[in-house]
Amino acid sequence: MRSAAYVGEGKIVPTSIEVKPPGPGEVQIAVSHVGLCGTDLHILHGAMDTRVTFPAIIGHEMSGRVAALGDGVTGWGVGDPVTVMPLDWCSACPACEAGNQHICQNLDFIGIDSTGALQERWNVPSRTLVPLPEGLRLRDAALVEPVAVAVHDVRRSELTAGEHAVVIGGGPIGVLIATVARDVGAEVLLIEVDASRRSAAKALGFRTLDPLASDQVAAVEEWTSGAGADVVFEVSGAAAAVLGTTSLAKVRGTIVVVAIHPEPRPIDLKQVFWRELRLLGARVYQRADFEHAVELLDRGVIPADALITDIAALEDIQDAFAKLSSGAMKVLVDVTLEGAPS
Repeated sequence: MRSAAYVGEGKIVPTSIEVKPPGPGEVQIAVSHVGLCGTDLHILHGAMDTRVTFPAIIGHEMSGRVAALGDGVTGWGVGDPVTVMPLDWCSACPACEAGNQHICQNLDFIGIDSTGALQERWNVPSRTLVPLPEGLRLRDAALVEPVAVAVHDVRRSELTAGEHAVVIGGGPIGVLIATVARDVGAEVLLIEVDASRRSAAKALGFRTLDPLASDQVAAVEEWTSGAGADVVFEVSGAAAAVLGTTSLAKVRGTIVVVAIHPEPRPIDLKQVFWRELRLLGARVYQRADFEHAVELLDRGVIPADALITDIAALEDIQDAFAKLSSGAMKVLVDVTLEGAPS
């Protein structure tokens, strides 16, 4: 069976592994498409070597169809279109017992901590499956996981129709947050330093701002009639962006930390105190977020054609990561392709 494995030192290579039948409670998926993301890049760069098991088959954004059922699995049929919510929790830790299973203290993030989707056949616990509508293209359905991230971020912020949302960072997750926020009925301003990403966001109808060429505080104050943004989403991962968030939010506004910051960042706590700001973390997603993400894609709210910039075969996996590293918006691996992408 064709697959791709991260072998360390920045290398991910095509490989072949044995096909194993699904175990009790598992479903085997014929994988169609796998999305590559920033987390996968972190893995490739060695930042998660303590979490992966070598050789590591990674990948957690995917779509496919049910190929086989393990013992005891009901409610699914061969051929069903599905995606996977790649979280497997313990159900016994304090977080799980409090109803926060998605941030379980012993969480297995499938595709990082255990085997992922970059293979032709993938066995996963049946409880992780999420059904897809037959009319939704499997290519587009590979975006469900990152859309679910955006849905969770916006839901966590409690953003409502008519409010102003600032999104700092115009990569895939930033654009998806902006899209979900707009669907909620909010006014959106996307702040991004990269001209090509600003241009792409403008083409999708978003108001954009270059923070290197404009006074972003003055621009947000003018945009909000002096109030400031109701919600500020920090998606860039930059220290300067974190420091600036407190000057963009209104009195009793909300700052949502979406990006993963590997190091502690300075933040203006005087502003947090002075404006009674609310600072929130937003990590991964819950089942309802995944289901809403499927609905948004099926409804055509998510601009899949604009977001998916490159499609590659498993055999071209290293080149696919090179494109992602060079700034491609969303790179998919079409597992059904062989050889060079078509």
